Amino acid sequence: MSRKQKKFKKLLISVVLIFWAVIALYGFKQTDAGSSSSDLQTVTIGYQKGDPFDISKQRGEFVKKMKAKGYKVVFKEFSDGSSLMQAMKAGSIDYARTGDAPPVSALSTGTKLTYIAAGSSKAKGSGILIKKTSSISSLKDLKGKKVAYTKGTSSQYMLAAALKKAGLKSSDITWVNMDQSSASVAFSKGKVDAWATWDPYTAQAELTQNAKLLTTGVGITNNRDYVLAMQSYAKSNTEVSKYLIKYLQEDMKWANNNHNELITMMSKSLKVSKSVVKKMVDRRYYSVSTMNSTYAKEEQQIADLFYSENLIENKVTVSDSGDYK
Repeated sequence: MSRKQKKFKKLLISVVLIFWAVIALYGFKQTDAGSSSSDLQTVTIGYQKGDPFDISKQRGEFVKKMKAKGYKVVFKEFSDGSSLMQAMKAGSIDYARTGDAPPVSALSTGTKLTYIAAGSSKAKGSGILIKKTSSISSLKDLKGKKVAYTKGTSSQYMLAAALKKAGLKSSDITWVNMDQSSASVAFSKGKVDAWATWDPYTAQAELTQNAKLLTTGVGITNNRDYVLAMQSYAKSNTEVSKYLIKYLQEDMKWANNNHNELITMMSKSLKVSKSVVKKMVDRRYYSVSTMNSTYAKEEQQIADLFYSENLIENKVTVSDSGDYK
């Protein structure tokens, strides 16, 4: 073999060695990155459009902060609290954000859930809608009327509590159970006389469906947000819950201080006009607090009314579903 050939062979061997070294290094880095990613614990959160978790999802800071603590957050959207409770019981989500009635209904069926946190009142944006041209002028005028609501949601409790406040019995009206989207259509077409609902449905109906609030939830129900988890999950994931509340609180503070950005952001998420979102945002305050005995008493009132009105089959003791200070 000539000297020239020997040099070429050495050069070729060197190139090959360098090539494999690069491949080995790249492969190590890829494997290491993949391992790091797989070390993240997945936390799946069920939410509804327009709720606090939707704000956190759209803003994006919540996911980043949870990732920094070792958690990969996955959001799943649901149409109402009842379906959220079913999903949580089935194990397809770890946390659920609902209104006040869904957890009570779930507890009555034996679902072993616990309350993690509670939000501020949404009473001003919740209520019973009627057409501006309706002959109904008071809650007592609902007697003999068809009222749309969604079973197992905050609208069911609000309607039941409003009837009781007016001295009416549940049997005095025709309860028309349907999801909120269907209720919107039925209300618009005049197939129901009134509609028990919450924001953003309330705001949208007021601005686009010639609707007005016969009553808000003020003095009837606080209609809070509640963050829930199955008891078994909550007991073994106290750190997750701690960070979840902390970062959700930070997003709620941001929401209160940045209405213009919030309105623009939520208008895109909800796919409704900014005027609808502005109406919704302007009549509420965003906050999240660790669950306590005050909120538990509010939930107990719902449980007691539901049981007395035969809306749930089994009596519920809310304090049994979590530890309160």
